[in-house]
Amino acid sequence: MTIFSASVFDATVIYNGQELFKGQGSATMWAEKVAKELETPISVEKIGTGWALRGRVDGEDVSWGIYGQRLSRIEAV
Repeated sequence: MTIFSASVFDATVIYNGQELFKGQGSATMWAEKVAKELETPISVEKIGTGWALRGRVDGEDVSWGIYGQRLSRIEAV
Protein backbone atom coordinates (compact mmCIF):
# COMPACT_ATOMS: atom_id res chain seq x y z
CA MET A 1 0.00 0.00 0.00
CA THR A 2 1.47 3.35 -1.03
CA ILE A 3 0.82 6.24 1.35
CA PHE A 4 1.84 9.83 0.67
CA SER A 5 3.06 11.59 3.80
CA ALA A 6 1.38 15.01 3.49
CA SER A 7 -1.81 15.38 5.50
CA VAL A 8 -4.95 15.80 3.42
CA PHE A 9 -7.21 17.57 5.98
CA ASP A 10 -10.12 17.90 3.56
CA ALA A 11 -13.70 16.78 3.93
CA THR A 12 -14.13 13.13 3.05
CA VAL A 13 -16.94 10.66 2.39
CA ILE A 14 -17.08 6.91 2.77
CA TYR A 15 -18.35 4.94 -0.23
CA ASN A 16 -18.25 1.13 -0.29
CA GLY A 17 -15.78 1.16 2.59
CA GLN A 18 -13.37 3.53 0.79
CA GLU A 19 -12.64 7.00 2.12
CA LEU A 20 -12.75 9.49 -0.76
CA PHE A 21 -12.57 13.23 -1.30
CA LYS A 22 -15.92 14.94 -0.76
CA GLY A 23 -15.32 17.64 -3.37
CA GLN A 24 -13.95 17.67 -6.88
CA GLY A 25 -11.89 20.79 -6.16
CA SER A 26 -9.92 19.17 -3.35
CA ALA A 27 -9.37 16.04 -5.39
CA THR A 28 -8.15 18.10 -8.34
CA MET A 29 -5.70 20.02 -6.15
CA TRP A 30 -4.24 16.75 -4.84
CA ALA A 31 -4.16 15.25 -8.35
CA GLU A 32 -1.95 18.15 -9.44
CA LYS A 33 0.41 17.58 -6.49
CA VAL A 34 0.64 13.83 -7.09
CA ALA A 35 1.16 14.34 -10.84
CA LYS A 36 4.07 16.66 -10.14
CA GLU A 37 5.59 14.27 -7.59
CA LEU A 38 5.24 11.16 -9.79
CA GLU A 39 5.80 12.99 -13.09
CA THR A 40 2.77 11.35 -14.69
CA PRO A 41 -0.76 12.56 -15.51
CA ILE A 42 -3.26 12.10 -12.67
CA SER A 43 -6.99 12.70 -13.06
CA VAL A 44 -9.97 12.73 -10.72
CA GLU A 45 -12.95 10.42 -11.03
CA LYS A 46 -16.37 10.48 -9.38
CA ILE A 47 -16.96 7.24 -7.50
CA GLY A 48 -20.35 7.02 -5.85
CA THR A 49 -20.61 10.01 -3.52
CA GLY A 50 -16.93 10.96 -3.57
CA TRP A 51 -13.90 11.63 -5.73
CA ALA A 52 -10.74 9.55 -6.18
CA LEU A 53 -7.46 10.18 -7.95
CA ARG A 54 -6.61 7.99 -10.95
CA GLY A 55 -3.37 7.49 -12.81
CA ARG A 56 -0.99 5.05 -14.37
CA VAL A 57 2.20 4.25 -12.47
CA ASP A 58 4.83 1.78 -13.68
CA GLY A 59 2.42 0.51 -16.33
CA GLU A 60 -0.33 -0.18 -13.79
CA ASP A 61 -3.66 1.65 -13.36
CA VAL A 62 -3.78 3.07 -9.84
CA SER A 63 -6.54 4.70 -7.77
CA TRP A 64 -5.94 6.76 -4.64
CA GLY A 65 -8.31 7.61 -1.84
CA ILE A 66 -7.65 8.62 1.72
CA TYR A 67 -6.52 6.52 4.67
CA GLY A 68 -5.95 8.17 8.04
CA GLN A 69 -5.64 11.67 6.54
CA ARG A 70 -3.07 10.44 4.01
CA LEU A 71 -3.40 9.59 0.32
CA SER A 72 -3.37 5.85 -0.15
CA ARG A 73 -3.88 3.40 -2.99
CA ILE A 74 -7.35 1.96 -3.03
CA GLU A 75 -9.10 -0.74 -4.99
CA ALA A 76 -11.02 0.81 -7.87
CA VAL A 77 -14.71 0.65 -7.03
